[in-house]
Amino acid sequence: MSTASAAAPARVLTQGHKKVIFASSLGTVFEWYDFYLYGSLAAIIAKQFFSGLNETSAFIFALLAFAAGFAVRPFGALVFGRLGDLVGRKYTFLITIVIMGASTFLVGLLPSYASIGVAAPVILIALRLLQGLALGGEYGGAATYVAEHAPHGKRGLYTSFIQTTATLGLFLSLLVILGVRSHVGTEAFEATYWRVPFLLSIVLLGISVWIRLQLSESPLFQQMKDEGRTSKAPLTESFFTRNGRIVLLALFGATAGQAVVWYCGQFYALYFLTQSLKVDATTANLLIAGALALGTPFFILFGWLSDRIGRKKIVMAGCLLAALTYFPLFKAITHYGNPAIEEASATRPAVVHADPHTCSFQFDPVGKKVFSNSCDIATAALAKAGVPYTIAPAPAGSVASVAIGGISVPGYEGAGLGKDEGKAQSEAFTAALKSALGTAGYPEKADPARIDKPMLLLLLTLLVVYVTMVYGPIAAWLVELFPTRIRYTSMSLPYHIGNGWFGGFLPTIAFALVAASGNMYQGLWYPIIVALVTFVIGSLFLRETRDVDIRQ
Repeated sequence: MSTASAAAPARVLTQGHKKVIFASSLGTVFEWYDFYLYGSLAAIIAKQFFSGLNETSAFIFALLAFAAGFAVRPFGALVFGRLGDLVGRKYTFLITIVIMGASTFLVGLLPSYASIGVAAPVILIALRLLQGLALGGEYGGAATYVAEHAPHGKRGLYTSFIQTTATLGLFLSLLVILGVRSHVGTEAFEATYWRVPFLLSIVLLGISVWIRLQLSESPLFQQMKDEGRTSKAPLTESFFTRNGRIVLLALFGATAGQAVVWYCGQFYALYFLTQSLKVDATTANLLIAGALALGTPFFILFGWLSDRIGRKKIVMAGCLLAALTYFPLFKAITHYGNPAIEEASATRPAVVHADPHTCSFQFDPVGKKVFSNSCDIATAALAKAGVPYTIAPAPAGSVASVAIGGISVPGYEGAGLGKDEGKAQSEAFTAALKSALGTAGYPEKADPARIDKPMLLLLLTLLVVYVTMVYGPIAAWLVELFPTRIRYTSMSLPYHIGNGWFGGFLPTIAFALVAASGNMYQGLWYPIIVALVTFVIGSLFLRETRDVDIRQ
């Protein structure tokens, strides 16, 4: 390919460029606005749409419904990527924004499980799937459209604005949730007004469609179309030629690591604060919002820097730094967020004494299995309380017990108990466990007086900086890896497999790992391993692209 000498000279950011960037980025705002709405409200959605299941299964099923939208994103990438390479960028991502916005809006109108029964979760999942398909075509179209308008030498800078407005979507959702919750009160919000943030998305949709209707087609695609050089079979050319190797390298050497660093630094950090450390939701959301506000300029910085030193170096450095520092960073978050848990687990650890063969991996997405043996009852109770624990082997056939400091709480076997007897046993065990945990110093909630908010904000901002390193340059890097005639299709698939599968399932996988092990840091192994794999593959096999001429 030609290098900088053959490309157009760099120009200033014109009004036309600003309009292109703004219109293209609105879809990414939508994407992350909905992402954080659903993710932040997962516990409420579990109660509204999966109330027919037990509490643990309902929450996991809500996370799976959340992840379902990401699971189908690669299929949307194939459908809309192909359409974008055949018909054009403008009309394709106009279609995707309408589908995406309408799906978000309809979640706000959907009746609950109490109103229409099993139809409620079925329709919810259908809307998530429909939205996921549209998302599969949205990002590739936006990144391609902006990059093909950008002057040479500024593609990293221009496309980094798309990444910045993704954070704007997260920030906007936090503000809307906090605003509505504080206005109506927590009880009313969880009962009814949680729908308002979803319904307000219709405003974003209207603005997005109005602006995108005024855009012209990408100049590079239009020229190729006028010259009759567009691809007649984008899927075949993208995946069943030598280009397919680059698609695979882009997935495992770039987007997989980028995705887990992004999701861990933003979404999992919020879960860790609220679920593991029991920090109240308002404080946790404000801390995340503050970190986003402080970290957002770094998207632009690293996009700009990637035009000078290259995309690859920055993305690889972000993956490596994240993998090497996640454990100490999250342990520091525990220290400054809820030191009482840290102190109690260090001096008076919770130990479940049980026959290890009776301890199940409590993951039942359909809510049909009953975990009634004493080990499962004990570990589920500790996980629900946010208490780290270990399992010590006990003789076969023995009833599990929980040792906390010098106190032993005997468990019980739930199998064969009648409803009333089972309820009585559960209440007695829960009360005894709660008393023992309180005596040992385990807090039910993080003590606001002991939360070091400045240090937490600093740590969360550092996690956001890692996100900006991997995410700021990624759009330009993907665009430059593939030729114009199949660019939309080729870059969309690895991006959405990376972010839809490797990233989208991170909360579910991490939550299950923590629940299974009793170790609140166990879920970090998933993003660490994926980030290291990406670092190795990307460093060895992917090329630097900042000087390529994308007009080919």
